[in-house]
Amino acid sequence: MKICVVGSGYVGLSLAVLISQKYQVSLLDNNEDKINLLKNKTSPISDKLIEDYLKTKNLNLHPTSDLKEAYNAAEFVIIATPTNYDTKKGKFDTSSVESVISDAEKYTPGSYIFIKSTIPLGFTNKMRTQYKTKRISFSPEFLREGSALYDNLYPSRIIVGDDSKDAKIFSNILAINSKIKPEEIQTMYVSSSEAEAIKLFSNTYLAMRVSFFNELDSFSEFHELSTKNVIEGVCSDPRIGNYYNNPSFGYGGYCLPKDTKQLLTNFNEIPNNLIRAIIDSNETRKNFIVESIISKRPATVGIYRLTMKNNSDNFRESSTFDILNKLLEKKVKIYLYEPLIKTELNDIKLENDLQEFILKSDMIIANRFSKDLQFVKNKLYTRDLFNEN
Repeated sequence: MKICVVGSGYVGLSLAVLISQKYQVSLLDNNEDKINLLKNKTSPISDKLIEDYLKTKNLNLHPTSDLKEAYNAAEFVIIATPTNYDTKKGKFDTSSVESVISDAEKYTPGSYIFIKSTIPLGFTNKMRTQYKTKRISFSPEFLREGSALYDNLYPSRIIVGDDSKDAKIFSNILAINSKIKPEEIQTMYVSSSEAEAIKLFSNTYLAMRVSFFNELDSFSEFHELSTKNVIEGVCSDPRIGNYYNNPSFGYGGYCLPKDTKQLLTNFNEIPNNLIRAIIDSNETRKNFIVESIISKRPATVGIYRLTMKNNSDNFRESSTFDILNKLLEKKVKIYLYEPLIKTELNDIKLENDLQEFILKSDMIIANRFSKDLQFVKNKLYTRDLFNEN
């Protein structure tokens, strides 16, 4: 069996590596730099397990930018292209997904298309109607950046928006390549619209949980309470659970910001208060962080990394980026330590010598603590209490 995966980001590459342990996988991407790295068994994204598998496993993986080569004889096509939220249109930009469906119908007609890219409610049915086929479905992914392959090897659940024979073959492909016995993985076959809703509501719930503990932290900081003590007391209740409760500058990254906004759009005329409040809460949190920094009257502020998490290379929708811009609006002098950026940014002093960065910064802010900062805690402002992403 040949499977074509389109897109070599966290979702696509982790899936391609997972499946190519037992099946032939063509990995299609229009970025030649990524393809060349992959041909040399080098990961274009930051994920240690993917890096290890590329170098040590005998994978049947064929990276390419050639459409005919990628699609030729593929029985399944997996779409893992980005769908950013378009603020002007108020919905996901699904053009990359639509382009892949068009190409798949052209180059490998009859193949079954599984969409892994996050999409708005009703999108799959729209594509089925447009192409007059039932051989398109949505199968959500539940991955964390930096540990995407691990999450595919140890899946929390597998959900497929179809109950056909092909859908069951696909779910089995995902399961037998994992480290868990297939019969022990919770597998659900639902409608594609239900699968789309599961994805959006799952990420919005996570955003709500982040926002809850961030607001708890704001409250505790204002009243000079130990946030750690309050969180540990609250989370000792097994109904709440001691997880996903580490305060931050706000949720960000690939999924939570765009998925919460898309879900709010899908609510449309349906009465709601909570979904909008989650989005508003995240902005309020960032404003609170900025005011907390300003109140300490630092002459210079050093921003340690723009990435959302440790061991990540992702700046997208980073809350730290928003904090930086808000500080600039307040006319605060900024030094930035970010090794992934090589060119100067407007109004920001880029300092990628760590010791110079520390010396020049009156205060250092970091969304997540790092051992780089263990000897300068007297300068450090972070809300990271548990050293967890």
